[in-house]
Amino acid sequence: MNRLGKKANETLIEMALSADDDVAVLTRFKLSRSEGEESNGPLCETISTAGSEVPSGSEIDKRHESKDSIFFRDGVRRIDFVLSYVDDLNKEWEKKLERRKEFESNLQKAGLELETEDKKESEDGKIYFVKIHAPWEVLITYAEVLNIKVPIRENDIPSTVENPLDCMLTPFRLPEKVMHPEPDYFTAPFSKDKQELYLINDESTFFSPSMRNRIVNYILTRCPYGTEEGKKKFGIKRLLNNGTYSAAYPLHDCQYWKKASDPNCDNERYTLYMEWARFLRFYKEQPLDLIRKYYGEKIGIYFAWLGFYTEMLFLAAVVGVICFLYGLFTMDENMSSKEICDPAIGGEIIMCPLCDRECEYWRLNTTCQSSEYSHLFDNVATLFFAIFMGIWVTLFLEFWKRRQARLKYEWDLVDFEEEQQQLQLRPEYEAKCTQKKKNPVTQEMEPYLPLTSQAVRFCISGTTVLFWVSLIIASMIAVIVYRLAVYAAFASLMENTQTLQPISGLLTPQLATSVTASCLNFVIIMILNFIYEKIAIWITDMEIPRTHMEYENRLTMKMFLFQFVNYYSSCFYVAFFKGKFVGYPGAYTYMFNRWRNEECDPAGCLIELTTQLTIVMAGKQIWGNIQEAIVPWICNWWGRRKARSNPENLYSRWEQDHDLQTFGALGLFYEYLEMVIQFGFITLFVASFPLAPLLALMNNILEIRVDSWKLTTQYRRPVAAKAHSIGVWQEILNGMAILSVVTNAFIVAFTSDMIPRLVYYYAYSENEDSPMSGYINNSLSVFEISDFPERNKPKENPEGFEQCRYRDYRYPPDHERKYLHTMQFWHILAAKLAFIIIMEHVVFIVKFFVAWMIPDVPADVKAKIKREKYLTQKILHEYELEKLKERLCQGDKRATEKEFIATEGRMELSRAM
Repeated sequence: MNRLGKKANETLIEMALSADDDVAVLTRFKLSRSEGEESNGPLCETISTAGSEVPSGSEIDKRHESKDSIFFRDGVRRIDFVLSYVDDLNKEWEKKLERRKEFESNLQKAGLELETEDKKESEDGKIYFVKIHAPWEVLITYAEVLNIKVPIRENDIPSTVENPLDCMLTPFRLPEKVMHPEPDYFTAPFSKDKQELYLINDESTFFSPSMRNRIVNYILTRCPYGTEEGKKKFGIKRLLNNGTYSAAYPLHDCQYWKKASDPNCDNERYTLYMEWARFLRFYKEQPLDLIRKYYGEKIGIYFAWLGFYTEMLFLAAVVGVICFLYGLFTMDENMSSKEICDPAIGGEIIMCPLCDRECEYWRLNTTCQSSEYSHLFDNVATLFFAIFMGIWVTLFLEFWKRRQARLKYEWDLVDFEEEQQQLQLRPEYEAKCTQKKKNPVTQEMEPYLPLTSQAVRFCISGTTVLFWVSLIIASMIAVIVYRLAVYAAFASLMENTQTLQPISGLLTPQLATSVTASCLNFVIIMILNFIYEKIAIWITDMEIPRTHMEYENRLTMKMFLFQFVNYYSSCFYVAFFKGKFVGYPGAYTYMFNRWRNEECDPAGCLIELTTQLTIVMAGKQIWGNIQEAIVPWICNWWGRRKARSNPENLYSRWEQDHDLQTFGALGLFYEYLEMVIQFGFITLFVASFPLAPLLALMNNILEIRVDSWKLTTQYRRPVAAKAHSIGVWQEILNGMAILSVVTNAFIVAFTSDMIPRLVYYYAYSENEDSPMSGYINNSLSVFEISDFPERNKPKENPEGFEQCRYRDYRYPPDHERKYLHTMQFWHILAAKLAFIIIMEHVVFIVKFFVAWMIPDVPADVKAKIKREKYLTQKILHEYELEKLKERLCQGDKRATEKEFIATEGRMELSRAM
C-alpha cells in the first residue's frame, strides 16, 4: 500500500489498528482546504435522521423539476452511491437509528458528502434515500490507495495492420464510437504528488463513474459504525444484513430505453441497450470496451470469454452437424439395422425376456426403429468427432489465453495480480480475526486466523462437502433403483397393450425407462442445486477466507465439485456402468439382491446416453433462461406496478434503480458456473451426441443477449470490480479438457459398438462381398430355456420356444465351456483397451504439441507491453528531472547536484534496459 505524504494542506489517510480488538478499520479522514480554493460544494450536507424533514430550502417543486437526475439538488455534484432504508418502528428501531447516525457521521469524516431524501419525497412514502458524493480530494486519495491507473499521454504506438478481409465483416461491426468510447492512453498509477503529470482536463469527469463507485464502495465496506458486544463493527455489508439499510447501490446513468434530458449524462446505459442488449443485435460484435467502462473489468472479461467461447463453438457445431449428416445419409447402408429389421433375420431371432417372470420372449425386429436411429450417433464419424473435439478444446483454451493477454494489455491489467493480492483483504476477515501478526512483506501488523482454527474449520467444511456429495450419489442410486423397478412394468405394459403397438418399435422399454428416469433425475438435480447453493456459501463464510479472490476460488471449487457430480453422475452411469454388469440368463446380477441390472438395447447403449444428455442439457438451458430472464422481469414488473402510473418527474433515478433486482456479489459466479457445466456436456460426452455443440451454440447466442438485457434493464448497476482473467475457472476448464479425452475414448470403446464391429469386420467376417453381414447373429449368444431357474423363467411360453438369444459373447449350451466367455470376447476387450491407449496418446500428443506451438501472449502484445513500460518510465523520469531542475533553480538546498545526476543516470539505465 502506498504511503502518503503528511502535508498540512492535503487529505490524510489514517488506516489505524484498533488497540481494543486488533481489527484494522478506517478511522477517519481529515480534510482541510487552503483559503480561496475552489470547491464543488459544501463539505457535507445535513443528514436527515428517522422522521426528520428535509430542510425547506432544499425542497423541490415537483410540478416543474424532474427528479430523474444523477446529481445532487445543486445539479453539480454527481451521485456516486445511494443508501436506502425504511424507518420501521420496531423494537430495534433505536439501535438501527444509532448505527445509521454513527455510520453516516464517519462517512462524512472520511470526506464523503451526503444528501438525504426524506421518505415524503419517495414514491411510496416509506423509504429514505441517502445520496453519496465523493469530492475530488477523496477520489485522488483513494485512487492512490487502490493503485488506479490513469492517463498520462495518448498512445502513439501504431495500431495493428488491418485485415484485408475486414470489409467482409462490416455487417457484424458496430460503430467506432461504440466499440472504442475512449482514446487509447499510456497510463500510470495515480499519485497525489504528481497531479500535473496526468491528463486532467476536468476534475468532474477525470474519474469515470465506474471508478468513482468502486472507490466509494471501498470506503463503505471499511467504515465503522459503532461498538457492539465489545467489538468494533464496520462495513455496509453488515448493516445490510442486520436491516439497518435496505439497499446500497450505484446509479445507472439514464433510462435504458431513452436518452437522459441532462446534457451532462453520458447515456452509456442507453447505448448498451440499443447496440448490445437487444436480441435483434445477436449477429453483432460486443462493445467490450464500453462494457468494461460501464460495468468494470470483471464483468467485461466475462462477456469477452463468453463471446469467444461462442465463436469457437461455431466451428465445433459445423463439424458436429457434418458428422450427424453422415450418420443420417448412411442409415440405409447400415448392415446391422438392416439385419435387425429383416423379418427373415431379426424377425426369426427370439430374445430372452428383459425382466424376471413378468416379461415375455420377444423378437429382435421389434427394435428396428431404435437401431436405425442409433446409427445417427454410433458410426465411424463418432470416432473422428471425438478426436476432433479433443483438439478443439486445446485450440479453444490456447487461443483464449492469447485473447485474454491482449485484453490485459488493452485494459491496463498487466500488473494487476500483485495489486489484487494486497488490496482485496475482506472486511469480514478483518472483523472476525481478533489475533494479529507481522506481515513478513509489509512488516505491518495484520489480522490472521490461527492454524488450529483453520484446521477445525476445514475439517467441518470437508465433512459437509463429503456428506452432500454422498447425498448426490445416493440420489443417483435411487434413480437407478427407479430404473430397475419400473423397467419390468414398462416391458410388461408395452408388450401387452395394443394401443402402444404403433410406436412400440421406437419407444422400447429401455428408452421409456431412460426418458422418465432422465426427467426424474433432472428434477432431483434442480432441488439439490437450490439447497446446496445455500450450504456452499455458508461453508465458505465459515472458513473465513482472507481475500476476495480466495473466497471466490473456494466457493467456486465447492460449487463446481457439487455440480459436477450432480449433473454428470447419471451420464457416467449410462455411459460406463449400464449393461456392463448384467450377467447372463440364469445367472443375472442383482442390485441389493432384488432388482435385476439393466441391459442395453441390442443396438447399444449409446442412444440412451444421447437421450440422457439431451434431456439434462436442454432442460438445464431452458430452466436457466427462465430463471435469468423471466423471473427478474416478473419481479420488477410486480415491484413497479404502482410507480408506472406516476408521472416521470415524481419517480426519481434512485427510486427507479431501487426497484430493480440486485445482481449480487456472486451474480457473475453463477453465470460462469452455468457455462462451465455446459462446457462439460459438450466435451466429456460429445462422442455420443455430435449435435451438442450446435445446441450449446444456439443457447449461447441467446445467453449473451439475455445476460446483457437483464444486466442493462432488470438489475441495479453492479459495483465495478477489477479482474485480469477468468480466475480459477481457467484451471477447471483445463482439467475438464484433459478428462474429456479419457471419457470420450471410453465412450467410443465401451459404450459404442464400433470396436466390436471393427473386430468382426477384420477378424471374424466370412463374407468378402459384404463383410458386416452376419454381425448381429455373431454378437448374440444362445441360451437354453430349460436352463432358466424358477426365479428368472417367464410365467408363459405360448409358442414353446426352446432357445433364446442375449447380447454377449458366450459359448452355446452344447459346448464343453457352456456359457463362458468366448475368445472373441477377449479379442474385443483387448481391442477396446488398445484403442483407449492409442487414442489417448495420439490426442494428448497433438494437444501438447498445439499448446507448445501457440504462445500464450501474442508477439505484438509483448512488444507493446515493453514499449509502454519504457515510455511510462521515461515520462515519469523526465517529470522527476524537471522537478529537480525547478528546485535547483529556486535554490532548494535539499535538491543536490548528485541527486540530479542520479536521476539522469536512472533514465539512461531505463533506456538501456
